[in-house]
Amino acid sequence: MKQTAVKLVRRVVSKRAISRLEDTYRKNRARLLGMRYGHPAKHLRVIAVTGTNGKTTTVNYLNEILKEAGYTTAMFSTSTIEVAGVLTPNDLNATVASTGRMQQFFRDAKRSQVNFVVMEFPSHAIHQHKLYGVPVDMAIMTNLTQDHLDYHGTMEAYAEVKGRLFAMEPQYVVLNRDDTWFEYFNQFPAASQKITYGKHEEAEAHIDSVTLYRKGTEAVVTVDHQTKLELATNLPGEFNAYNMTAAAAAAYLLGVELDDIVEGIANLETVPGRFERVAEGLPYDVIVDYAHTPDGLEKLLTAAKAITKNRVILVFGACGDRDKSKRPLMGEIAARLADRIILTDEESYNEDPAQIRAMIYDGIERTKGGAMKTTEIDDRREAISKALGVATKGDTILITGMGHEVYRIIGGKRVPWNDAAVVRELLGKK
Repeated sequence: MKQTAVKLVRRVVSKRAISRLEDTYRKNRARLLGMRYGHPAKHLRVIAVTGTNGKTTTVNYLNEILKEAGYTTAMFSTSTIEVAGVLTPNDLNATVASTGRMQQFFRDAKRSQVNFVVMEFPSHAIHQHKLYGVPVDMAIMTNLTQDHLDYHGTMEAYAEVKGRLFAMEPQYVVLNRDDTWFEYFNQFPAASQKITYGKHEEAEAHIDSVTLYRKGTEAVVTVDHQTKLELATNLPGEFNAYNMTAAAAAAYLLGVELDDIVEGIANLETVPGRFERVAEGLPYDVIVDYAHTPDGLEKLLTAAKAITKNRVILVFGACGDRDKSKRPLMGEIAARLADRIILTDEESYNEDPAQIRAMIYDGIERTKGGAMKTTEIDDRREAISKALGVATKGDTILITGMGHEVYRIIGGKRVPWNDAAVVRELLGKK
């Protein structure tokens, strides 16, 4: 027994030592790469958006607001990268690039004399110190829901990593008052000002009302109990009311004129892979979305049902080598909210795709009537084709999980793939 205990202690100590060495290496690497490029981020006003869902859309909203206000911006999001108005797709299949690539981005932003850099700060990048040494002027929190537990282990550990961003005590902090983890993040002070947003009665940017349309959303927001903003966006769903309110609250703290906030939000016509309509002129809607978490899927399905006259047809799966516990949860959500389900493969990485589907199907079966409305088709192209074949007037087809991505990782290999392109190809053949 004593020998076993000693071995266990040695193993734990060894893991901690290795972790400290890894941290030291990554920090030193970030310092050296920063020096190589002349520490460009230190000359920039960086706005960091973190959270589980909504980061990409919030970044895009705020970027448009700041541009409308006359500022020169740089943006690094999961779907797109922009420097001084030059937009390119993010084809990295990653929210944040390597440390070296990020330093190049900051260098380009500095050379372009941008006023603000708006970017996503995901937990992996924070934990791996990819953005170590980057000063953050403003930190925005969207929400914290189950994701990345394969990496962080627990929600508490996940929250702690996100919290490191706010522990830097940025000048400005923007928090979702309705988020279940609000109190945790609210413990961190802002060096200058903090603002909260949401429907909660204490939210300082209060969402008074939300009106949903088939091709957009309107929200009335009252800031500081006196300033009313009537916001309108082309992006549907109540979750997008939260995203645009987060961006509006952030811009308000920065002193942006109210008219520029309203116009900037209206300027955002679409975000690739985020409630993206990929075909026009059909009797039904086809929408591609990145939703890949239980919370994201539930919000997406709820939004689709609110604006769909007939059925919501869901084509979805789950990613391999990731949090396995969320798979049956997503199955339950799909079975509860979708009218018809086509269960298919997403990115299996190094896992058996049949096993991934089986875990999702377990959740579907737990829900009354779930199995009856589910068809399992492993080939994703065939699954999308099936959905297009069964859709009728007034239906909405949701194809989730891949969003804007341009390749899938299957069996450890990259395979070219884009959901929207596949839809257009199949419709062209029809």
